[in-house]
Amino acid sequence: MSDPSYRPVPLKDFPTFSDAEMIRRAHEFRMLMSRRRTIRQFSDAPVPRAVIEEAVRTAGSAPSGANKQPWHFVVVEDRETKRRIRAAAEEEERRFYAERAGERWLADLAPLGTGPEKPFLETAPYLIACFEERWSVDPETGEKGKNYYVQESVGLACGFLVAALHQAGLATLTHTPSPMGFLREILGRAKHERPVMLIVTGRPAADARVPDITRKPLHEIISWF
Repeated sequence: MSDPSYRPVPLKDFPTFSDAEMIRRAHEFRMLMSRRRTIRQFSDAPVPRAVIEEAVRTAGSAPSGANKQPWHFVVVEDRETKRRIRAAAEEEERRFYAERAGERWLADLAPLGTGPEKPFLETAPYLIACFEERWSVDPETGEKGKNYYVQESVGLACGFLVAALHQAGLATLTHTPSPMGFLREILGRAKHERPVMLIVTGRPAADARVPDITRKPLHEIISWF
């Protein structure tokens, strides 16, 4: 006997393409995403809020364990809040570069030109703080519930978000200072929410430069059985 709580509905509006069209679309999307680059020099030019809202809606469409959707995105555009986030992030980053990162880690970072200074946290028009909800809380009763595969689910949502922002013509940087508890404090989030990533987004600065790096070829990242 099937579970009475399972009430499926017809699948609607799912696109159907020929083999040739699928290949063409897959190639075009790959070419689009291959032009995505992490940047550290952002323009302060304004970006319509509607672009960010649409991108977050896309992130919210990601699959999640038991459909719990254990994520929350805090969009920061306020200058003073960005200043506070930068100050806290740079404090953690200075500790990282001076104390926490080993020689090998620093050597691996050297070709990327990174350092403890993070001016982009104030320059970019938007910072999107991505939080994972380690458990759920009923907004009406306050009752605590369980979430499943939280890290995997939030990782997928963040990937959707970066892709959506790039597709809209915005550059991104995924910033993960450790620890990130300061984000919960500055942004006033609940204890059951844990910050996992800060996505910096906006238009690239006119003089933006990126490291001269390559991606692994297909044969190194795929296996067939």
